[in-house]
Amino acid sequence: MQHRGIMWRDIDPRELDIRLVVCDMDGTLLDGGSQLPEGFWEVYRLLTEHNVTFVPASGRQLATLTKMFQPTDGGAEGPEDAQGAHSEDSLPQTNDFIAENGNLVIHSGERVWQSVIPESIAQEVISAVRRGADEGRNLGLVMCAADGAYVDRDDDAFLAEARKYYASLDIVPDVADVEDDFLKFAIYDFDDAESAAESVFGALDDRYRPVVSGQHWIDVMDSSVNKGVALRRLQESLGVTREQTAVFGDYLNDREMIAEGQYSFAMENAHPTIMEEANYCAPANTEAGVVQVLRHLFDDTSEAH
Repeated sequence: MQHRGIMWRDIDPRELDIRLVVCDMDGTLLDGGSQLPEGFWEVYRLLTEHNVTFVPASGRQLATLTKMFQPTDGGAEGPEDAQGAHSEDSLPQTNDFIAENGNLVIHSGERVWQSVIPESIAQEVISAVRRGADEGRNLGLVMCAADGAYVDRDDDAFLAEARKYYASLDIVPDVADVEDDFLKFAIYDFDDAESAAESVFGALDDRYRPVVSGQHWIDVMDSSVNKGVALRRLQESLGVTREQTAVFGDYLNDREMIAEGQYSFAMENAHPTIMEEANYCAPANTEAGVVQVLRHLFDDTSEAH
């Protein structure tokens, strides 16, 4: 599909006043192996030198994001010092996050917003998942709270998928018995999430509609909450405008978010809707597209500057 947006190389960085960069994770920032791409920490340091706040925005839980953005724990090497060795004291730290598809916003390490779903809706979601399973759907449910997540399905295939996104995951006898403040419910469909979204969860209250967040993942959450709402709250906390915001995304759960940044980038591998609605295009996540674009926008030594 042809992208309607402007190619990233055609942007003149000298005309920009970007103060905030918000980036989806899977299919956007992360590479094909779900790792931070090569060159990320170099670019992250570049952003901090320009007093630009970098914010991961994901359906993943806060514990997972926090772990990923600690360079010694996240599976990617941090920036090197002048001698080529990694200096933990010199590594910039990430303290701002949009987690759980916008249901939790962290600014400077403090919780500034969260959305809690009523217990009655939680029980409806559990019942819907079990009905879907009875009808032949291969579904796994993750109950997502601010400080952790819960599952009662414990087979290796499902846990392997859930643990990619939920570093803090408790296996319990029955999720229906768990008492906690739930932000959202994530459902893994081993076949196709888009077809399951309406057939399994279509009867839910209109306020709690399913959001397809990936080929196999569905999120059930408050329909008035999304990454765009979360981004607006973060912009308010930071005192940053839409015109000072750059946003990168690839899938349907990024749709509202890209509308909140003047510099909205759809990855080359993005869903057609995102490609149509973003203002700019970026290389695919498998080509370290976010790193390429940010290097172009903020590297003072580049020819564009």
